[in-house]
Amino acid sequence: MARSDIEGKNALVTGASKGIGKAIALRLAEMGVNIAVNYNTSGAAADDVVCQIKEQGADALAVHADVGRLDQVAAMIDKVKASWGRIDILVNNAGIIDDGLLVRMSDDAWDRIIATNLNGTFYCTRAVVRDMLRRRWGRIISIGSIVGIRGNAGQSNYAASKAGIIGFTKALSKEVANRNITVNDVAPGYISTETVEVLTEKLKSFILKNIPQGHFGEVDDVAHLVAFIASEKAKYITGQVIGVDGGLAV
Repeated sequence: MARSDIEGKNALVTGASKGIGKAIALRLAEMGVNIAVNYNTSGAAADDVVCQIKEQGADALAVHADVGRLDQVAAMIDKVKASWGRIDILVNNAGIIDDGLLVRMSDDAWDRIIATNLNGTFYCTRAVVRDMLRRRWGRIISIGSIVGIRGNAGQSNYAASKAGIIGFTKALSKEVANRNITVNDVAPGYISTETVEVLTEKLKSFILKNIPQGHFGEVDDVAHLVAFIASEKAKYITGQVIGVDGGLAV
């Protein structure tokens, strides 16, 4: 019996060596999807994710690339296609933060966040969408943020990058809709990852008071939604921004 209706598909998950990206990679692998695990600096962690995926019976390979670098994205896509021939599912998860008030924000802090979060989404998507159009099937899922919807003081660069992904998602979804390709944005709130764990207890308490459910999310909360959107069960869902935030953005 097939594990899912997308068993045997090939997925590239960027930033998949840890956190939300890792959870997404493992969940898709449970569904029988082969996973290209992208990483930038965490090579050993990516190799560990590859081992976990293979233990589940799916194929996997680790692929290095700084997604903000066009040449590295091109080399990564070539490596995946050389191994499997095609990429059916793209999850744009790689992202970084460099917080600070705008009046003190450096050009580098702005440029690096836009390069990785927004340009990286563009580079990776453009590199795979042409083949999806030819095959008349594809899933493009970007991991945004509620900060891209409602903003957050001290994160103008990050908010701009994630808001840009929303516009990108909506525009592209209209371009490819008639080829059975869906394009969606999953927007997490505060999820229990390294980014949240380093916050002070005082700040955590303040944040929790504003989350209607009263607790932080788990990486699997995001991964399960991504897996659903990637499946045939979500074939009529496209151009959407779907929050996973415990009600924070309501």
